Amino acid sequence: MEIRDPLMRRRFQRLRALVLDVDGVLTDGGMYYGPSGEVMKKFNARDGMGISMLIEAGLRVAFITGESTEISLRRAEKLGVEDVYLGVEDKGAALEDFLGKHGLAAEDVAYVGDDLNDLPCLRKAGVGIAVADAAAAVRKAAHLVTERRGGEGAVREIAEAILAGR
Repeated sequence: MEIRDPLMRRRFQRLRALVLDVDGVLTDGGMYYGPSGEVMKKFNARDGMGISMLIEAGLRVAFITGESTEISLRRAEKLGVEDVYLGVEDKGAALEDFLGKHGLAAEDVAYVGDDLNDLPCLRKAGVGIAVADAAAAVRKAAHLVTERRGGEGAVREIAEAILAGR
């Protein structure tokens, strides 16, 4: 993802945080069930490295997800993501909480989503990003759409663009 538009470059330079949906962004959106009913999800290691690179560069990273599974919390802990919102019905309210907690303006944040419940955050964030396989309405509402699909390196693509823009 190369940012050529001068306005978008300025938006990227301002970023202090990246907020991510989980299912469909950090995963491929699939839910795998084991024989005992346990839920499993596949995360991309390159996305994890991208998150680690952002944190190391001083950006905050947060997860906001409608799911309440421990898996998202474990992934966040492994990557050093401190702000995790699980079981969220109103993602816009969760984003507001995150902004207030850290004294950030909406323009300081990029939000990445894939489905309709992400629209309030995409519209509020300084940079709204949809993954390549996001719902059509989400792609239309986003400032940018990744080349990669959710769970297949889209977050790494975004992380590299953010770091290149700084």
